[in-house]
Amino acid sequence: MQQQPSGADPLVVQAAIGARALSAHGHDDFNQGQISCRRPGSSRFMIKGALVGFDEASPAQFVDAGIDPGSEVDAQAPPELPLHQAIYAARPEIGGIVHSHAPAGLAFGTLDAELAPLSHEGALLAGSVHRFHDTSNTVLTREVGDAIAHCLHDGVAVFLVNHGGVVVGRSVRHAVVFALMLERACRLQLDVLATGRDYAVSTPVDVAAKRDFIFADLSVRSYWEHTRRRVERAHPETESWVRHA
Repeated sequence: MQQQPSGADPLVVQAAIGARALSAHGHDDFNQGQISCRRPGSSRFMIKGALVGFDEASPAQFVDAGIDPGSEVDAQAPPELPLHQAIYAARPEIGGIVHSHAPAGLAFGTLDAELAPLSHEGALLAGSVHRFHDTSNTVLTREVGDAIAHCLHDGVAVFLVNHGGVVVGRSVRHAVVFALMLERACRLQLDVLATGRDYAVSTPVDVAAKRDFIFADLSVRSYWEHTRRRVERAHPETESWVRHA
């Protein structure tokens, strides 16, 4: 089992645990996709290296990066670094970003349909997920990254149509939890749409109540702790990361 050095950054430990959680919930696509984290407002962030997948990421495999497009780039940084740079630059309050090719989100993103509040997750995300149509290619330039950040605006997520999705949060914990919720919301709505029948959605009053209670910071923290415990059971080596953080 891979051991991490004493003093591992707790924020990077959270991101590495988040990567393992994303894998467990179907976000794997070989070594593609990224998770990044920073302390809100910082001009520096940490991002999963290009050569490892979500399923095998550890704190030692995250690399440092700068928001400034002229910053020196680590040799192990992923090609889609400009996506993260642009979003962090546009949203100073954001502390975590997940970009993945999760199947339900990718499929739902291609549809001419809005995410509906037919589940708790849908109640949170309805109206907060946008679609980016300009290109489905890998995000290799700051220009494209800036366009995606503009499309995201003040939302929680954006579908990169025919490519994948991007989810943000005020912390890396929020970003991971919301990414897991988006995939579940998309999968549930795809299942319902496949029936070809009418379906019920939560009322605006219920949506507001769910957002205030189910998605309060304390609730998100409890979802994260449950997620972390599941990761530790499946990947016992992660317990040493937490002990040494």
